[in-house]
Amino acid sequence: MSAEVISIGALLVMFVVGTVLPINLGILAFVATFAVGTASLGLTEDEIFEGFPAELFVTIVGVTYLFSVARRNGTIDWLVAAGVRLVRGNTALIPWVLFLVAALLTAFGTFTPAAVAILAPIGMNFAYRYKLNPLVVGMMVISGGHAGAFSPLAVSGALVLGLVDKTELHVSAVALFSASFLINLVLSILTYTLLAKRPIPLAEGVAETADDDLTVSGRPDWRQSGRPDWRQWLTLACLVALVVGALGFHLEIGFLALAAGALLALVDMKRQERAVDGVSWSTLLLVAGMMTYIAMLEKAGVIEEISEHAAGLGAPLVVALLLCFTVAITSAFASSTAILTAIIPIAVPLLLSSHLSAAGLIAALAVSTTIVDTSPFSTNGALVLSNARGVDARRFYRQIIGYTGGIVALGPVVAWGALVLPWS
Repeated sequence: MSAEVISIGALLVMFVVGTVLPINLGILAFVATFAVGTASLGLTEDEIFEGFPAELFVTIVGVTYLFSVARRNGTIDWLVAAGVRLVRGNTALIPWVLFLVAALLTAFGTFTPAAVAILAPIGMNFAYRYKLNPLVVGMMVISGGHAGAFSPLAVSGALVLGLVDKTELHVSAVALFSASFLINLVLSILTYTLLAKRPIPLAEGVAETADDDLTVSGRPDWRQSGRPDWRQWLTLACLVALVVGALGFHLEIGFLALAAGALLALVDMKRQERAVDGVSWSTLLLVAGMMTYIAMLEKAGVIEEISEHAAGLGAPLVVALLLCFTVAITSAFASSTAILTAIIPIAVPLLLSSHLSAAGLIAALAVSTTIVDTSPFSTNGALVLSNARGVDARRFYRQIIGYTGGIVALGPVVAWGALVLPWS
């Protein structure tokens, strides 16, 4: 049995076991990483450890710790109330405001995980306070980030256009951006329409109605006001510094968040004694284990072999669809940036030897790679999962898995049908 079959089989087995049984999938992933990596793929322990997502680990710890501190000193409550006043009490508009803010951030150069890291904690607190469906809020933040992610100024857009410029092909920057924005907008409309009224997977003991002190006649009172105290002003200043440092100076957002959280804890030690409990350690274990396993497969060349097998099958239109499915399935567990970097060079020979539309296929691959980043094994999905409040973590995790599964199954078909088929 080939190493490729063993590694993919192990991935499927631990995914099923970790989803059905009450054991953290990250633990199974770490065990499988060492078993498959050393016994089947011939990797050393040092090579395996190289795949541990240290940057993502620090990002999730830093962001969730900082917002735990901000929640304990009342800053998050103040921000949520201010946001509701902004939409004049119409809390149904909050997911759309977050979608547009995320799209603007990424369109003007913010790396998508950085935008989600900033907005997901705020969105999850909105959802908790005003009983919005956290799945809808979180997924619309991510979709908003992807909607703007392929502008010429964005990290992903510049990456894709730069890769294409090195070849004989030409792809319009406007076409790439428009395709991503429109498909993510449609996805958000469907998400909001179909899921906004679905029951929330509340944790035991969490009330199903909004807090009495925040409502008037059963509706959120958007007219409430309140001036922040000095601790909250300092927290707001730290959040602004976090945004400026991450977006303006491209500093590591995880370290900035840890520094800000430590400063705020030092000036309010009694209230922040248990702030570290706000870090989602189970999510960290889950994501770190899975990403280490996938990084091992990438290092051993398994991911590249799968992509090349897909590229060598059948007619160009069929191959294009298979490539879309390949990147969607792979990107649900791995870095979308890395997948894009690997798949576009594979697609170039197919485009040069066929009548497929270069702009259509490149855009379809870009969309298929990124829209599945709702997965809890990706940075964006993990940030949503780790910042959710008041929900049953296991049920919410299954909801995200189900949502991502639907996108993996249908997203590539939609992207292929809308962007490749009509122009080929």
